[in-house]
Amino acid sequence: MTSHGPLAESWLRRFGLATEGALRLVCFPHAGGGASSFHSFARALGPQVEVLAVQYPGRQDRRHEPPLPRLSELADRTAQALLASPGGAPYALFGHSLGALVAYETARRLDRAGATPHRLFVSARCAPTTGPGPTDQLADDAALLAEVRRLGGDALDDPEVQTLALPALRADYQALRSYTWRDGPGLRCPVTAMAGTEDPLCAPGDVTDWLRLSVVPGRSRVFPGGHFYLQDRVTEVARAVMTDLGRRTSHAAPAHATAT
Repeated sequence: MTSHGPLAESWLRRFGLATEGALRLVCFPHAGGGASSFHSFARALGPQVEVLAVQYPGRQDRRHEPPLPRLSELADRTAQALLASPGGAPYALFGHSLGALVAYETARRLDRAGATPHRLFVSARCAPTTGPGPTDQLADDAALLAEVRRLGGDALDDPEVQTLALPALRADYQALRSYTWRDGPGLRCPVTAMAGTEDPLCAPGDVTDWLRLSVVPGRSRVFPGGHFYLQDRVTEVARAVMTDLGRRTSHAAPAHATAT
């Protein structure tokens, strides 16, 4: 990544090279995840869309920093980093699971600062107006690991991976437990709400509640798969993102992705 200013350098990782005039997509990872989880997504979107992935403290190259246990702090710091990041290119936000909430709260802060995103993409998470998620209150390590396995995170069966991942996972679930949605002005950008057909945490029909959190018309999209459908449907999701961003794609949209 190449960016300027200590705040942006701490919080944002840039993947790949973008063409002149490329739109930036700032991606927020799931609980326990890091910026590197968006490598494949960045390749699928480039070079018309430049991916900046948020690196929360307490993981990967920030593993020696204490994680932030409050979701509001994650949104505050990320918004500050984006406001401090140079460049006049328009940008959008994309958040998956926990990242959907952080992206939404970051968008609210940017909106209030007069730096409204081009669009907000929220994936694999129900709208905060519906209350906490069904597993947000998990706190025991065994329960957290069992939940990750249930959702498809088999890599945590490796004891070494568990040791590295658990501190960030604990902090992220603590951040989820800390979060309470507060009413306020609707976003001034459109929202695309995405879901997997077999996601046990958020049914496809439930993500449409996100669209009520903006004063601008948005849309919902559904892809085959579970909570981590993005891992298996990178190309299809990238095409949908580019379509909603108004970027031309070289291939037609896949027939098995549905949109409303």
